[in-house]
Amino acid sequence: MAHVMEDERIWDDRDAVTKALDGDTDRPGLDENSPETNVEDREEFGGLYCTSEGFSEALRSVASSQLWNFIGFSLPISSLFSLESPSLKSSDMHCVESEVKRADATEVSPQPEETYVAQFESEYISSSVPLYQEYWMNSLKKDLHRARHNGLSELVTSMRLPGLKTPPALSPTAVLSPPGLQTKPYALWQELPQVKSLLNSLSAHEIQLQEAMFELIVSEASYQKSLIVALNVFQCSAELKQILSRVQHHVLFSNLKDVCRISERFLQDMESHLGQHVVMSQVGDIVLNHQQGFQKVYVPYITNMMYQEALITQLLQGNKKFAPILKKLEKGPQCQRQTLKSFLILPFQRITRMTLLLENILKRSKGVCSNVRNLTEAIEAVRKIVEECDRSVQQMKRTELLVCLDKLVDFGNVKSIPLITRGRHLIQEGTLKHLIVGGSYKVSIVSRKDVYIHLFNDLLLLSVKSGHRFVVQDHALFPDNVHVEEIKTTILGLAPESFLLRLTKNHSRSSTALILAAHTRLEKETWMKVFSSK
Repeated sequence: MAHVMEDERIWDDRDAVTKALDGDTDRPGLDENSPETNVEDREEFGGLYCTSEGFSEALRSVASSQLWNFIGFSLPISSLFSLESPSLKSSDMHCVESEVKRADATEVSPQPEETYVAQFESEYISSSVPLYQEYWMNSLKKDLHRARHNGLSELVTSMRLPGLKTPPALSPTAVLSPPGLQTKPYALWQELPQVKSLLNSLSAHEIQLQEAMFELIVSEASYQKSLIVALNVFQCSAELKQILSRVQHHVLFSNLKDVCRISERFLQDMESHLGQHVVMSQVGDIVLNHQQGFQKVYVPYITNMMYQEALITQLLQGNKKFAPILKKLEKGPQCQRQTLKSFLILPFQRITRMTLLLENILKRSKGVCSNVRNLTEAIEAVRKIVEECDRSVQQMKRTELLVCLDKLVDFGNVKSIPLITRGRHLIQEGTLKHLIVGGSYKVSIVSRKDVYIHLFNDLLLLSVKSGHRFVVQDHALFPDNVHVEEIKTTILGLAPESFLLRLTKNHSRSSTALILAAHTRLEKETWMKVFSSK
């Protein structure tokens, strides 16, 4: 029963977050993987990967800020998959279980879903192309290897993509294959039958430019293959559908089928261009043509990944049938020892890696070809998609935090206000001491009591904490009606960590002032700086 309530709570919160983002809520008074890898790979990376900490922790290991920053990814990975707010402590945030019924309580047995059949078959890439997990892992290894031996500056300023290195002799036929894609036929552009007669008329640099473009095609084919495996082995699994609710199944796989279809169309257009112009030049144009499609599928998918993480954790802990079925599916030959988690993270890996592929093409086009059109625009377009994913995830997390906090706040005798509003987010929270000075003019008596502060970008809540709940004592609009001042602590006999908080218009439309004390002088400075921010 506890697991059922937990299931209801997660998805009830998810619906509430969605409604809040849409400006719609029916609550009273509210206006408003990293891929798993082999044991040898884990050892080689010196503990970089972990198997027992879950999806979120595994990602944090691979996606440490230093690693992903120098590779060129801008999305804050650790925040993307963590349901724990950087400001709200997990010990303080226990969402109340929602009294809701399962959306699928009367759902009949799921019908088998037809397997995904690609409408386009690659003319140049064989079915033996490896899964994208292998390509991505080998790319990451090459990045790390160069970083260790050449330093981060060398990695960033020189060749930012592994593979396609220029040998000392600059021999056209010595160009290396993209990492993880040493497969036949046609792992290299120069191996295409229609290309061989042109090699003598092209310089080594021109061939390397074509290889960089061809890697975009080959890696997309690898990505497409992995997506199809994810759909046909996992999403279409009748066994999984039997043990998952309709909502759970949707959250787990999200719009993965749409992502696969967009990838297929992009690959088809890239290969069509190659068929018409064996010496390619318009990859930037093709990326721009698919910009809207990428944006439409990648933003919602990546935004939903935090809920995938929560669901997988819940299912592994609370559904005894889930783990053995999942293990059985993962052992299938199509998965090639890759896990469901490694398949679910594919879209994130691809959209962020695409920027590097395009940057590598742009770099190799300089001084070689002036006909590589719109590459800069294409790079910027993909970066904007990644940035939008970041914003969407952060907005979802902020709103989710508000939804959770709204269940814990009790306005009591204080005039209630809607806590969940579009654009609101928590800046800082914590406990301070409220100092009450009394006594006679000769002897002052100072009493102390805890007051809990929730400071949002537009609102201040002053509460008394009772268990896991917050009983609001006062509130004011921030920053217009909130001001802080230094006070003469020595004269008043107060600790130097004390300061004055003024509310020029509180919940009762009157002005009031409180003397607050932090635990340390540094904490005092931090709070005064935050309260003074405009």
